[in-house]
Amino acid sequence: MLLVAFLFPLTGLYLIVISMLLGPEYELGGQSLGGGAQFARGLTLRLDDFLLLLVGCAWLAKIALVHQGGQYLQSPLNKAIAYYLGISIAATLIGILVGRVRPFAGSFFLLKYYEYFFLYFMTLNLVTDEKQIKQLVTVSLATCFLVSLYAIYQMANGERASAPFEGKEGEPNTLGGYLVFMLSIVTGLLMTPGASRNRAFHFLLLLLGFIALQATLSRSSFLAAAVVLAVFTGYISRRRPLLLTLIILGLMAAPVWAPKSVRDRVMYTFTQPAIEGEQFRIGVVKVDTSTTDRLRSWGQAVEAWKSSPLWGLGVTGGPFMDAMYPKLLADTGILGLVTFGFLMWSVYRLARSALGEIDDPYFQGIIAGFLLGFVGMLVHGIGANTFIIVRIMEPFWLYAALIAKVVYLRSKKPVGKKERPSPPMFNRRSSRLGSLPA
Repeated sequence: MLLVAFLFPLTGLYLIVISMLLGPEYELGGQSLGGGAQFARGLTLRLDDFLLLLVGCAWLAKIALVHQGGQYLQSPLNKAIAYYLGISIAATLIGILVGRVRPFAGSFFLLKYYEYFFLYFMTLNLVTDEKQIKQLVTVSLATCFLVSLYAIYQMANGERASAPFEGKEGEPNTLGGYLVFMLSIVTGLLMTPGASRNRAFHFLLLLLGFIALQATLSRSSFLAAAVVLAVFTGYISRRRPLLLTLIILGLMAAPVWAPKSVRDRVMYTFTQPAIEGEQFRIGVVKVDTSTTDRLRSWGQAVEAWKSSPLWGLGVTGGPFMDAMYPKLLADTGILGLVTFGFLMWSVYRLARSALGEIDDPYFQGIIAGFLLGFVGMLVHGIGANTFIIVRIMEPFWLYAALIAKVVYLRSKKPVGKKERPSPPMFNRRSSRLGSLPA
């Protein structure tokens, strides 16, 4: 498999898509990286890490050696990605210099966190036509189908669902975030007239994925899914009033049809027996200890950030927490938060403009689903490190690259006897290794 990935980069890309959730993984213990709360969960190496490395090496070799094909496409997101990566690297280097970050751990985690940006650039350049884009989407949906079946199997065995090959202590929150994003893609295909050519499969995937999502018992994922549903409901409110009515009735009946484990999990947030001094209270309302720990971690992040407000403590320099935004603030400071916001705005602008430019129903459905998933991931980040979780971000940036590629390919299609000009933010650059995108 690894040899195939190196010799045939595009085939390797398909293998990467499959292994995003179905690839085995190996966890390096946190203490081997130097200990501390930041490394308590260790560093995980997975099959797709090695596949990505080999496919990437093959792609870079092509750029270096095959002059006729050795060009790369510069996309609308290059600048935003470069700013975000630059601040993260600079903050970590400063953290290493002042002794807040262990060099090996900081560098390794930094590479691990941002490998999906490399996947974005690689996908953008390896894919050459719309047929390949559709095939990659099909493979990713088929992978989601298998993952959903596995989660339902876990639920049937009385286990809390997590992604395959995650060991004894899985991460249900990670699987939940992945499912919210992928189900958003499926919803986009189903809600766009003419987009889905296999509606039976897409409806089945939506149903199985919804059941699998409940099996995760992930409250952050439930919240993200609720916001996605609210956005979807607002979108269809005028176009399909009957469907809107059915959704509202279904939500009102949720206490009846939702599994008891899901109801208990949601209600436990507010009904956990009182533990003096361990629960956060606002008046008479209290939340459970898990939510309290998350809220307190926000305060810890602010306290850590105060020691270096501009560029933060560096990646792995701050306290560990399951919340994206305070962690981002503690690790990379105000500059990191601003550049991350610019990156998110750039992603939204790319997808939103593509939705208006592309007239193909299939791609409109993919883009609409991506926008729904984008909103869901922003919400999911309140209770998880969503944008640095590789199993969530690899599909996210895969679809971002596919959307950017569709826009480029459509811009190059002839109109009459003339070729459409490329969008202003797309262009080709030389194949020298020194001029690769940031």
